[in-house]
Amino acid sequence: MAVGLASNVSLNSLDEEARAEVDVLNSRLDKTTQLTKKIQACLSRLEATGQSVREVAGPLNGETRRLQVLGSNVDSVISAIDRLRQPADSKDDEEQIIRAGPEKAGLSAYLGSLKRINRSHADMQASNLRANQNTMVDLTKLIKSGNTQLESYFDKLLRAETPRALEPLHYITKDKEFPVLPQETITRLGLIYSHLASTQKSGAYDSPIAKIYADIRGPYLSASLVNLAAASVNTAKKKNPGAIYRSGTNGIGTYAKAMEGIFIAEYEDVCSIFAREDWGPVFQNTCQSPLAELARTLRELNAHIKQHLTTDCYLAYEVTEILSTLSGSLETRTGELKSQLAAALKPVRETAKSSLAELLEETKRKIGSVQTLPNDGAPLPIVSESMQRLQAMMEFLRPIASIMISLGDGGWKNGASARGADAIPSLASFDVTADGEKIFTHYCMDTIEALLMSLDSKMRVLIRNKSTQGVFLANSTVIIERAILTSELAPLLQPRLEVLDKYRKTAKTAYSEVCRELSIHLFDTIHTSQRARPQSGGPIDSATVVKALNSKDKDKIKEKFQQFNSGFDDMVSKHKAYSMERDVRTMFGQEIRQMLQPLYDRFWDRYHEIDKGKGKYVKYDKSSIAAVFVSLGG
Repeated sequence: MAVGLASNVSLNSLDEEARAEVDVLNSRLDKTTQLTKKIQACLSRLEATGQSVREVAGPLNGETRRLQVLGSNVDSVISAIDRLRQPADSKDDEEQIIRAGPEKAGLSAYLGSLKRINRSHADMQASNLRANQNTMVDLTKLIKSGNTQLESYFDKLLRAETPRALEPLHYITKDKEFPVLPQETITRLGLIYSHLASTQKSGAYDSPIAKIYADIRGPYLSASLVNLAAASVNTAKKKNPGAIYRSGTNGIGTYAKAMEGIFIAEYEDVCSIFAREDWGPVFQNTCQSPLAELARTLRELNAHIKQHLTTDCYLAYEVTEILSTLSGSLETRTGELKSQLAAALKPVRETAKSSLAELLEETKRKIGSVQTLPNDGAPLPIVSESMQRLQAMMEFLRPIASIMISLGDGGWKNGASARGADAIPSLASFDVTADGEKIFTHYCMDTIEALLMSLDSKMRVLIRNKSTQGVFLANSTVIIERAILTSELAPLLQPRLEVLDKYRKTAKTAYSEVCRELSIHLFDTIHTSQRARPQSGGPIDSATVVKALNSKDKDKIKEKFQQFNSGFDDMVSKHKAYSMERDVRTMFGQEIRQMLQPLYDRFWDRYHEIDKGKGKYVKYDKSSIAAVFVSLGG
């Protein structure tokens, strides 16, 4: 019982404790709820206050920012004003340097001062402050004065290193390169050019610096080459006006070599001083004066060539080759002057082209003007002259081949080459497959054909005797053939010598006319009796043949011997009197022998007993006449 009471008492105490704890928790919960309500009320009040603050502080913040930007701008303006005032403050210092000049102040210091002045002037222009207007005017004057002094200094430096002239032969004969400007001078000139070019709005080649350079170096180039130009003209005048021009005897080759050397050296100087885009224009301007002198020299040479075309046309070919080579070399090394050199060469090249047709026409005119021909059949000098002309052309085959390509095959005919510089080129002139040597071969054959045709026509009018005609034409043919075979013409023309066969045949036919006349006396129409007729194929017994003749037939045979002897002696005499080339004499001697000796031997075999060895009618036996025939070819 007691135990049950004790347990009830402990349970009641636990309940009391639990209720007490619950009460505490409830009390705390009430306090927390009250505190939460208070916090919420505070937050509401804080939010209302914050909104009020934002409403008040927002405009103040924007204004503050604007004030900050304004303050920054004011600081920048003050700084800019300080910078802008600085040139005005340092103007006096820069002016002292500019006034002193680049030589006294030193080029580097002088250029530095000019750069600072230019920069200050540009800043002032950008600011456009009225307060700086006077300073800007002063700076503009300083810049102008400084640039002028730089130009003068450029002029002074360049003149100091440019001689009046140099002797080109000294460098050519010793195979030395032509001199260039010293490196120190080039550096100074390059600095001056670079500064002035940077301030130029137009191309630097239009600047005063480029003009100064051309004005100083141009006369130097001209003065160095003028003696060679004069020598080129003087060496064109020969002691013997009729002599054919020979390769290398004119001074134009040395002139061109000197021009190439001095121009290349000048181009190196231009490249060392000026910017790449200005190399060509400055170089061309510098070379204008010597190129003008070259053009004048070539015009004088061209006038001389035209006056002596038959002997000096080769000079035109040589000049064409030399100047074309010079143009190609300079274009390779510099890329310039091709058009200028082509313009200078044009008159001579046109003369070279037209000379081909004119030489042909001159040959025809000379032959056409001949009033008499030699009675002994001697050739005219024009035959050798024409062949010498073709032989001489072989020395200039390369330029002639080039000219032939531009003319086209047959372009020398019908005045085609006389169309002049303004004529429209033929399609042949654009034929990239054209063979200049082959066309030249055609020209040579046309020349030979025209020569022989003209000689043949003139011969038929002025020479009546057939034998003389044959000698004259054969001499001409042999001279032409020999000139071909014994010269550099052989590789080109030897395969085409069949053109001479026609004229050689004509010459033989004309000369052998006398043989045909003589052969008539060696043909007999004697009718012997059948009993006395000699047997065919066996040896002929002249005594038997003669014995079988009646008196009338014997008289005819005697007359034939006498007529043959007279005609033969006359022919031999004339043959030896003719002026024949050795080959012609041999050819005609063989022709006579082939035509007459067999006939005479036959006639002699049959009838030599007509005078019983007394020699009254039969002047020549077979051996003696054979000796005469042999002598005709010697």
